[in-house]
Amino acid sequence: MIDEILRHNKEFVAAKGYERFRTSKYPDKRIAIVACMDTRLVELIPAALGFRNGDVKIIKNAGATITNPFDSTMRSLLVAVYELGVNEIMVIGHTGCGVQGMNAAEMLHLMRQRGIPEEHIKLMRHCGIDLDSWLHGFDDTDEAIRETVDLISNHPLMPADVRTAGYVMDTDTGLLRPLD
Repeated sequence: MIDEILRHNKEFVAAKGYERFRTSKYPDKRIAIVACMDTRLVELIPAALGFRNGDVKIIKNAGATITNPFDSTMRSLLVAVYELGVNEIMVIGHTGCGVQGMNAAEMLHLMRQRGIPEEHIKLMRHCGIDLDSWLHGFDDTDEAIRETVDLISNHPLMPADVRTAGYVMDTDTGLLRPLD
């Protein structure tokens, strides 16, 4: 599959397909979006919300959640605010998220099945990584998004004038439901 992608990329560049996507690194709408990495959202979020290339910064991860105030998603948001002029943040979860109900014990089982040695798992735990917490999903999408909005809004390095709000998108229709 990667070879097919690389062939397409060469054809894209040769045909100058990139020209219509040229923009600056600064988001025109001054918004950053934290969204789930779900494949159903790749084109749905921009289409349903009317975004074009260059309009927003989109940061994707599993579940559209921040589990640690010093993880890469939070760092990316701080870069977006301080370096790229973002003044609003949208956290967008979605219906039918794979992280909802994700079970750490099951994931560890799958890791072992794929050949991850038990010594590696023990080493992670020995280094202080709580794998059961780190690999656990969430039970309620709305609550998980609210917690992430709260973490961003109350982060000690996030300025108070940055508006942060949470939403859940219907993956069938693209309808965005605001959370209170």
